[in-house]
Amino acid sequence: MDIVDSRGMTPLGRKTAETGINFTSTTHFSRGLTFIRTHPLFGQSPARRAVPQTLLLQENADPQKIAFLLRKQWTLYSVTPMYKFSYGLKGSDQDQVAILVQIASRSQLPFENAEDKVVWSGWFCCISGDELLESVSEDFTCLSLFLANGAESYTGIVGTWFQKTFDCYFSRLTISPLNLAWMAAMWTGCKVDSHITATELVFSVPCIPQSLDISYAIHPEDAKALWDTIQKTPGEVTQEEVDLFMDCLYSHFHRHFKIHLSATRLVKVSTSIASAHCDGNIKILNSKHLLGVLTLLTELAISHIQ
Repeated sequence: MDIVDSRGMTPLGRKTAETGINFTSTTHFSRGLTFIRTHPLFGQSPARRAVPQTLLLQENADPQKIAFLLRKQWTLYSVTPMYKFSYGLKGSDQDQVAILVQIASRSQLPFENAEDKVVWSGWFCCISGDELLESVSEDFTCLSLFLANGAESYTGIVGTWFQKTFDCYFSRLTISPLNLAWMAAMWTGCKVDSHITATELVFSVPCIPQSLDISYAIHPEDAKALWDTIQKTPGEVTQEEVDLFMDCLYSHFHRHFKIHLSATRLVKVSTSIASAHCDGNIKILNSKHLLGVLTLLTELAISHIQ
């Protein structure tokens, strides 16, 4: 696996003894990417989605790098196709890659083996994007989903460098209440063998002078049992099923607390698979469902840039 190391250089190319940027391919995914098209139309959610499968990473995936992606808060961005992207590392022409970018602070201590401290990380990917893509010039590389962990100022520096260098555009990827509801339903239906946690929904109630949040936690077995009574076709989820799942939860909450959650705004979803906030922050919790989560996020990123 090739590694391009440009430590000692900032993203804008200025020399420094304190920070550096490091590019490395994190893993390969057996999906091709050749296309980009408007899907779904006008950024709307589709009427049905395939259930995220427990996809296995290829054998050359580094378990340590996969673990690095888990249980960290990542901020989501969508990225337009990059022109003549020079770090598109692939194991073969059919492979799709994830690219990890890191900024490190170099230690000032006079030790030869002193390790640099990573202060910011970001990674590009585009999982199962082949179903949403249409032909673009071979001069362009489509890595539509970007996730950042660290100070927003570093994200701005890296984003500016990529935009100037590869003629692309970064935009913050927020998650609508509708897509959060999809996540709640789809992730509740996923099989998890360990580290099972409650399904928690957070709703925002606009109030004056300040807003009020309502947290609604459902025992994972109860949430899964409810979903199993709703889902009609194994392997796919429909908008009708998502709506019914949420309506059942709303009715149960109203019966106990006399509060209409349908009048509030869903802002966060937490499950054993992942947690996601409407601001575009996500934390992936389960390695077996990593590709399923990234597939959905890739769809949202591609839809966002259309």
